[in-house]
Amino acid sequence: MVKIAVIGSSSMDLVVTSEKRPAAGETVLGETFSTVPGGKGANQAVAAARLGAEVTMIGRVGDDVYGSIILKNLNINGVNTSCVEPVPDIASGTAHITLAEGDNSIIVVKGANDWITPDYVQKASAVIKEADIVMIQQEIPVETVEYTARLCKELGIKLLLNPAPARLLSEEVIESTTYLTPNEHECSVLFAGINRTDVLKKYPNKLFITEGEKGVRYFDGMIEKVIPSFSVKAVDTTGAGDTFNGAFAVAVAEGKSYEESLKFANKAAAISVTKFGAQGGMPTRAEVEGSLT
Repeated sequence: MVKIAVIGSSSMDLVVTSEKRPAAGETVLGETFSTVPGGKGANQAVAAARLGAEVTMIGRVGDDVYGSIILKNLNINGVNTSCVEPVPDIASGTAHITLAEGDNSIIVVKGANDWITPDYVQKASAVIKEADIVMIQQEIPVETVEYTARLCKELGIKLLLNPAPARLLSEEVIESTTYLTPNEHECSVLFAGINRTDVLKKYPNKLFITEGEKGVRYFDGMIEKVIPSFSVKAVDTTGAGDTFNGAFAVAVAEGKSYEESLKFANKAAAISVTKFGAQGGMPTRAEVEGSLT
């Protein structure tokens, strides 16, 4: 069983479904409302745990009801929460999600996730040292991402950085990262004005661009490759990218080739969108290995 440390956000997702997405200044009637645990860090931790990894989450929650629910949910899904501490008098993070017209729009309020500081990560360095791979995202302070990149490089620990939400990264962070997994929009922010093929060639077997229904694109050192996605009827795309990242981390940590790892991750992501909820749709190992052949 591979060991994965996930440094990142947790939140309560407040989800509204509607046939139509409102334009600026417009009010529309929604169909359903639900609250489900989420946050990119927690989502990726749950995805990896369901796929058979030994996962420890490094994060913060609020000193509130949402925080208690988030912790309970992580534990139920087999995630070690010994490094997830409540922040006194601070609210848990929330994500306000609209599902409409076959896709999602999300506004994130970071809350306690802003207290995932470099010092807090340093306190968990013993867990990081034991990990086969570390995962991190960008719903936490930028200085924490930078510190983690330096720490993993010093320790010789593989680091997967999912640069979402999109913001600029220093060249030092990119070079210290083992795997960088932006979607097309995030890639355009990170490498504005640079031809995609040129960017891929600059970062062989490091930069993996997810392109939704088209699949995942990367440069293997010789040729540019696209690993195709699987065609399914989407019910809820929330968390698909997090499922992909969790699955990819598990597969590469197990020693699978990049092609095998990406196919495995694409399968997991495809299954996840056929069910409701970011974490609710995340598949088990048996589901991924037994379907979508």
